[in-house]
Amino acid sequence: MDLIKFVQEQAVVKNNFPVFKAGDTISVHYKIREGNKERIQVYQGVVIQRNSVGTTETFTVRKMSNGVGVERIFPINSPNIDKIDVNSVGKVRRSKLFYIRKLTGKAARIKSKRV
Repeated sequence: MDLIKFVQEQAVVKNNFPVFKAGDTISVHYKIREGNKERIQVYQGVVIQRNSVGTTETFTVRKMSNGVGVERIFPINSPNIDKIDVNSVGKVRRSKLFYIRKLTGKAARIKSKRV
């Protein structure tokens, strides 16, 4: 059992991204293939959660698009992620921010941590 996990983790290329957690506002530069062309699309939003650990780790980013909340789940070790920029560090008390889904307007804001 442990040997299988070890081999899987060796096969996956680890990306070196900045440290971020739930509540942080990040920009994910994601590669998108359209036909034979490839372009980079920037997805900017608040990290709602980081899930799992190791090679299967994912993070969920939520943004508002034309008044509609859009969430997207990214695998942390995806080869399609070009880079991640941390725009602001949020000051939150919990690791999963699902309550933000119910909030709108000013109530949905997250205080930023002073650096």
